[in-house]
Amino acid sequence: MFIIVGLGNPGLKYEGTRHNVGFDVIDKIAEEYHIAVDTRKHRALIGRGVIDGFRVILAKPQTFMNLSGESIRELVDYYKVDEETDLIVIYDDISLDVGQLRIRKKGSAGGHNGIKSIISHLGHDAFLRIKIGVGEKPRGYDLADYVLGHFEGEDKEKMEEAYEKAVQAVRMALHGDVCEAMNQFNRKG
Repeated sequence: MFIIVGLGNPGLKYEGTRHNVGFDVIDKIAEEYHIAVDTRKHRALIGRGVIDGFRVILAKPQTFMNLSGESIRELVDYYKVDEETDLIVIYDDISLDVGQLRIRKKGSAGGHNGIKSIISHLGHDAFLRIKIGVGEKPRGYDLADYVLGHFEGEDKEKMEEAYEKAVQAVRMALHGDVCEAMNQFNRKG
């Protein structure tokens, strides 16, 4: 079994924001594989399903971004998965261009509070992550205002393509093709 988590903030006012791209990818996966993500459990909205023969739990933590690790710790413990091989975390990254993907098997939080929380609750940084670029904060902007802002124009289109690529990357990871996914998606442009 795999746990696929998209990070974000619960509530209508956060829908479609840069900080909620993880939720958006989970919604895309759920739609494509007909998985209802509507059960409240482990401080998350979850859905159980099958992707290419692999049993999966799709999860959108409802703890707010900065406490994501609390929900993920509960999920990992309850389903008894090896977080180094069976956990995939999808989230936004301001150090990447809009729509660019970067897949990593481990690493630091890079200033992302949701990832800091996960690393703190798991006690290590060795879990698969799919980062989706939301673009660098413009000079003079407050970081919180920027990541809680919405995509517009061309950026919206780039993000739709990025969500499709993220779904492909998840499928590749389920099949054990993480290195191939990294080679395919970690390129710029």
